[in-house]
Amino acid sequence: MLTKRFSDRVPVQLLSSWLQLPRSTFYYKPHPGQRGMKPSTHTPYNGSLVTNGEVVEKIKVLISGPYNAYGYQSINDDLRGLGYLINHKKTYRLMDDYNLLLGKVIRTSGKRIWVQYRKILATEPMEYLCLDIKYVWVHGEGRWYYLLSIMDVFSRKILHWIFQKSVRQLDVINMFRWLHTVYDLKGVIIRNDNGSQFLANQVRSFLTQLEAKQEFTHIATPEENAYIEAFHSILQRELIERFEFSSFFEAKQHVENYMQWYNFERKHRSLGRITPQQKWATGLSCSTDKQRDQVAGSAVSRPNDAAKNKIKNHSLCTSLDTADPDTYFCLEVEQENRQVLHISKNDSVQLLGG
Repeated sequence: MLTKRFSDRVPVQLLSSWLQLPRSTFYYKPHPGQRGMKPSTHTPYNGSLVTNGEVVEKIKVLISGPYNAYGYQSINDDLRGLGYLINHKKTYRLMDDYNLLLGKVIRTSGKRIWVQYRKILATEPMEYLCLDIKYVWVHGEGRWYYLLSIMDVFSRKILHWIFQKSVRQLDVINMFRWLHTVYDLKGVIIRNDNGSQFLANQVRSFLTQLEAKQEFTHIATPEENAYIEAFHSILQRELIERFEFSSFFEAKQHVENYMQWYNFERKHRSLGRITPQQKWATGLSCSTDKQRDQVAGSAVSRPNDAAKNKIKNHSLCTSLDTADPDTYFCLEVEQENRQVLHISKNDSVQLLGG
């Protein structure tokens, strides 16, 4: 303070010698903000640059699994082995920013509803849905892509799918919004595992607003979501292991063609050697007849014949960015009879814990 006060009258060098202070203290100015270089936003990967968000998604894949206990140093070694030019300090920073370090737990509000029966017995379309994520390797780009598929349990039909670099909670919300617009998810039971995309508070809150019933499989119990797991096994055997994809666009085209073939041409032994689309159409017809008998002439809003044919014949095998707005119609049916069937042990349904 004294040096600055008398600096206009006495040379700074003389004042510093009188006060026995280094002259540099007079010129020092505190640096605004955080010191050092700004954190990088991209990471070198096999000769190119990828965003840190893609690195984080890869870290999530590496640490996925109920028994994985990798720390940041092991994750850093795996990343370097995959071709990422990254050091352990940056790996630690990314995992710390996204709450992925050991000992940090992702906490959600509200109590989860766990599945009660491992085997699902659905009696009509849109009674039970199940969904899961499959990793697809694209050889030409040397990276994984995410395939999210959602299946109608009654018909085994794939109602919708998403194929892209990552699947976030907003993508899941948009998918459910699309399905609700087309089918009406009120009263529908939706089964999924404990992936962060499905466990997110916003996803759970959105399904609650739609009056859909979401249930979670137990940890490390894929047999509780057997239908969609079986479909991904079929997809792995019939598509992924038989082709090497040179690009994302080629892989997406193959996936789209396969979904079309699976729904409309592939016959299922468990369905009586018919296609999922045939089973779907049969179920809609039976459901409509049942409801007509129940109301017995009462005025109930129902789709006309043109809408029924559109529902039966429409593939819905598109990703959200290519969805046809003309298909945004709603099938209005009574939801009161949709409920979880409590079946006895003689019907080969295994009660958990029993």
